[in-house]
Amino acid sequence: MPAIAMTSAEVRERLGELPGWELRADKLVREFRFPDFNAAFAFMTRCALRAEQLDHHPEWCNVYNRVRVELTTHDAGGITDRDFMLAAAMQDYAAASAGS
Repeated sequence: MPAIAMTSAEVRERLGELPGWELRADKLVREFRFPDFNAAFAFMTRCALRAEQLDHHPEWCNVYNRVRVELTTHDAGGITDRDFMLAAAMQDYAAASAGS
């Protein structure tokens, strides 16, 4: 079943469930900080495995201990439930790493 983009109101409502995330240019955006490169890379590895399970892949950038993430569902033309599922998993992984 194809992903369906959420309305702006739906996105704003769900965004309240994700501390630290922002809406910028129609994407969910967050920067995570970790103690060092190894912790940042471990976080990205866990996220990559979950993204593959969801068949949904982030736009992201890693510089030393920081990971900047942007989520949108390109084929739906906006933010979908998959973006929020991946963002929630990232929240959990960052908390488990004592990062963010």
